[in-house]
Amino acid sequence: MDELKISTLFTLENTIAADLMKRADMPWEILPLIKDYITELGSRLSADYEKKGENIWIHKSAKVAPSASITGPCIIDENAEIRHCAFIRGSAIVGKGAVVGNSTELKNVVLFDKVQVPHYNYVGDSILGFRSHMGAGSITSNVKSDKTLVVIKYKDEKIETGLKKMGAILGDNVEVGCGSILNPGSVIGPGTNIYPLSSVRGYVPAGSIYKKQGEVAQKQ
Repeated sequence: MDELKISTLFTLENTIAADLMKRADMPWEILPLIKDYITELGSRLSADYEKKGENIWIHKSAKVAPSASITGPCIIDENAEIRHCAFIRGSAIVGKGAVVGNSTELKNVVLFDKVQVPHYNYVGDSILGFRSHMGAGSITSNVKSDKTLVVIKYKDEKIETGLKKMGAILGDNVEVGCGSILNPGSVIGPGTNIYPLSSVRGYVPAGSIYKKQGEVAQKQ
């Protein structure tokens, strides 16, 4: 299961949450820790970050639209851009140079540096690696329809997460096509492309092209 590990999926130099990511081997184990970590980290950030409201820290270089709604705990890092009507519901880390766009909603997430969720995205209970990008209208689905605990399908195994809510884990440099749905427990390896209008579930290997369920090609 090394392909699922934090050390395989992410380059930790590319997030202010590196210390958090080192607290577990598997990325879904981080999700329940995000809220408390933000409060812990925020209290010792430098003067380059301004505290806005309750447990919200925003770097002075970040651009935040007046129409954006931000609930703490939240950290918005250097040169990030929070656009018109973005909705951050709390427990969110937005990395350096990341873009949270028009009507995009975040909740209990870590966005590594340079992540882009720029148009009508929902990202909940998820981790998005360095330079990952979600196309317009693509979303993470974080609760199963039968409300049972999320299980990750990895090859012939079913891995119990113990979580009722888990969206998707995107490794570094993942591209998700417009209108795609990442079902609960999706884990996408680094450098992978997801075709538009896909419904993804389970593990998608690194360096691949996801065309549809059961049709995944390795990049040449």
